Parts: sequence; structure tokens; C-alpha cells
Amino acid sequence: MAGPEKRSRGPLPVCHHPGMLLVLTGSSCAGKSTLAFAVADRFRDLAVHDFDEVGVPAGADRRWRQRTMERWVRRALEYQGHGVDLLLTAQSPLGEILAVPSATLLDGIAVCLVDVADEVRRDRLAARDPGRWDAPAVDAFLGWAHWHRGHARDPRHRPDAIAEDGWPAMAWDRWTGWATADPRWRTDRIDTGNQPVRHSVDQVERWVGDQRDAHRSGHLPLNRGWAEESPHREPAR
Repeated sequence: MAGPEKRSRGPLPVCHHPGMLLVLTGSSCAGKSTLAFAVADRFRDLAVHDFDEVGVPAGADRRWRQRTMERWVRRALEYQGHGVDLLLTAQSPLGEILAVPSATLLDGIAVCLVDVADEVRRDRLAARDPGRWDAPAVDAFLGWAHWHRGHARDPRHRPDAIAEDGWPAMAWDRWTGWATADPRWRTDRIDTGNQPVRHSVDQVERWVGDQRDAHRSGHLPLNRGWAEESPHREPAR
């Protein structure tokens, strides 16, 4: 579906600081787009977009998603050149973002999983699209959410779910050797269930602010150059 138009404050300025890509990811009906566009006017130099704005073709698959993420990374690079950060809502997880060809050109990357419990997601799907999804389709949404949680915790959690039959240009080997404790493997998490939307919006605002501060102070785990660092190894047992 088409997303709302990008919202940013003022024209693109001359670059005063490096830009970064911030991604709110996760399965459907967690509230990613609602939250992202709600914080758009709380920051300067922040553009907000929804992944699906470019249009979703019939039969869209993981190869389409990965090619389209590369397209969005290139868009983030355009903003980066003007010192503007891009906050993107998408379903691509951290490993997919890191593997797209142009990801290493970004000055900073941060990812947050926006999530809800399974029963909340079921209720939201039914309320948003009455009668549209049969039981197997709902189970697929829940399974994708479950996989996202495992992937956020551990880079070794079923990478085949995104890499198998993926876009050939993807560089999976940038991170597939990382251990769970590698500080670069970081996906924050916000649970939007059972709390007012305004509380979730405030959480996203804090998360965006924290990531931007970490980026500009040089403490962001995925600052530029992350792909050249040696992988963190698990201690021998």
C-alpha cells in the first residue's frame, strides 16, 4: 500500500553532520508507520518514509524486498549528503539491511523492532482488514514476527529465512560470521501492545534521539566502517 508522504522540517540544509538510516522494522500491525509519522515533526533534519511508498507489485517476494531496500538505502545516502537522517518503516530485519550492496556507504545504521504479542496482532489484523486474512495467512504474519524476534537476538537464528533464494547481489558474509555478543548486532525493541499510542510514540522519540546522539558522538555500534571490523567471537567453553 502507498504510505503517507515524507515529512521533514524545512528544506534540505547544507550538511553540518553526517546523516544516518534509522529503521523501524517488524511484522504487520505493530504500528510502525503510525509511530514514525507521529514523531516526524519532533526532530529537525529528519525525513520519514514508509517502505511501501514505492508501490508493492503483485507477487512481491524477498528478492523484491531486498532490491527495494537497496533502493531505500540509496535514498538514505541522498539525504546523508545533506545532513538529513532517514527514518524508514519496513519489514526488512537487521541482517537484510546490512547485506544490501550500498549499506557500507551509510554513515550510521540503527534498527528497532516494533512488536506486539501474537494475540494483539491477531486482533489488530482482524480490525484493520475484516475478513481479508484466512488462518494460514494470519499464521504467516505471526511466524514472521516470531522469526524477527529470534533474528534480533542472534545472527545465527535461521538466516536461511532471508538469504535462501534471495537477491544475488546481497552480501550476507558481512555478518553471518558474527557471534550473538558482537556489539554491532543490535536491534532494539518496542512493544506497542497494551499501552496508549502516545506512550509508544514517546518511546520511538527517545529511541530516535538516543541513536542520533550515539551516532554523532561516535558510539553508535553501526557507525561507518562496521563491515571492516573483526567479528566478535564467543569465548571458548
